[in-house]
Amino acid sequence: MSARQAFVYVHFLQRNIMIELLIGVVVTVLVGRYIIKGYSATGVLMAGGLLLLLISVLMGKSVLPASAKSTGWGLTDIVEYVKILLMSRGGDLGMMIMVLCGFAAYMTHIGANDVVVKLVSRPLKVINSPYLLMIAAYFVACLMSLAVSSATGLGVLLMATLFPVMVNVGISRGAAAAICALPAALILSPTSGDVVLAAQASQMKLVDFAFKVTLPISIAAIVSMAIAHFFWQRYIDQKENISHEMVEAKDIETNALRLYAILPFTPIIGVLIFDGKWGPELHIITILVICMLLAAMCEFLRFFNAKTIYAGLDVAYKGMAEAFSSVVVLLVAAGVFAQGLSTIGFISGLIGLVQSFGSGALLMMLMLMLMLVLVVITMLAAMITGSGNAPFYAFVELIPKLASQMGINPAYLAIPMLQASNLGRTISPVSGVVVAVAGMAKASPFEVVKRTSVPVLVGLIVVVVATEILIPA
Repeated sequence: MSARQAFVYVHFLQRNIMIELLIGVVVTVLVGRYIIKGYSATGVLMAGGLLLLLISVLMGKSVLPASAKSTGWGLTDIVEYVKILLMSRGGDLGMMIMVLCGFAAYMTHIGANDVVVKLVSRPLKVINSPYLLMIAAYFVACLMSLAVSSATGLGVLLMATLFPVMVNVGISRGAAAAICALPAALILSPTSGDVVLAAQASQMKLVDFAFKVTLPISIAAIVSMAIAHFFWQRYIDQKENISHEMVEAKDIETNALRLYAILPFTPIIGVLIFDGKWGPELHIITILVICMLLAAMCEFLRFFNAKTIYAGLDVAYKGMAEAFSSVVVLLVAAGVFAQGLSTIGFISGLIGLVQSFGSGALLMMLMLMLMLVLVVITMLAAMITGSGNAPFYAFVELIPKLASQMGINPAYLAIPMLQASNLGRTISPVSGVVVAVAGMAKASPFEVVKRTSVPVLVGLIVVVVATEILIPA
């Protein structure tokens, strides 16, 4: 090949790369625009992914992974890939998420979550200092997020229990509402669906990812947010000269036994025991089935009525079905969109541009910039949509591709994105937890967001700094 031919070939490749990048950017912007406008994230991501795959086929590119056999037609290969995702997401990861949601629904149905909230709220009454009580309540509420995975559900439970206690000892309604809205902003539970997904994207075992990597960063952020709460809530109270209002505390009405308080935590105990060191190494789904059977046995010993037990388990099955429609299908749509960006050449083109910058020091700086960009985008999407899961599920599919092609530790990208999605939800005036808490506190959602904003920003900074320190890029 002559020098001129080589130049023309390189110029042609660069032009193609720019076209592919432009297509990827345009479709991504359109997807983001329609999600922001309130369209179904699942439908928009699926449509965007199918469009990218169709363009890839028209450009003569293969849309199936190397391990999959082509159907012979490019158009049917697109549908074949959707089938592959449905089978993989629904058969392993999707089933894990569905069982987790089913277990959470069953714990709520039998009253186990209510018992946990009722027991842990009582010790807070002995603390006299209003702002110390506020911090103590925040720590307790964070621990309760281990048992109640739903941010909105946890916020409502806290408003029914800890909110009246805090207001009765001198904490303003706005500050108390902020405490109730924030516990699910940082990930503590190793069995939540997004942690399972992030661990898979990071190519790490669930126990190692949850306890050795994510938990230390979450604890550091929680402590920093507690300190920020103390000063920020007191500052707003003094600035607005808010007077104390008395609210009558009401106990949760539940007939469940106190022993049931341990049941929501049995999956966490099971993950720690059945890790191959203390006992046989069991899959998380196996552990969840054991935990659900244990809870059902407790219910049978309590009522001695098989019909009641079967009706209760139906609640768990319905919770699994709802998880499939709301989470698993979203995962499939996000997978189609990520594959579309990959096959069109957007990912490889982006990586090529980044790698073309050259020096190792500059590449490390670009890695940090990439992490920050992903964090900001994820957090903004969570703030706009009011969802903590949808933004993370939408972008998590890109993590393994970006990490492998740039030589980045996938956990370096996954952990701050995971935390940013949940932090962003708590400063969104349209999120379920903020709206629910504001309504019960008889306050504006914007008042709650004002109260949570500074602690959330402090927590995000700590997450990014801790990731940079603890997680090798």
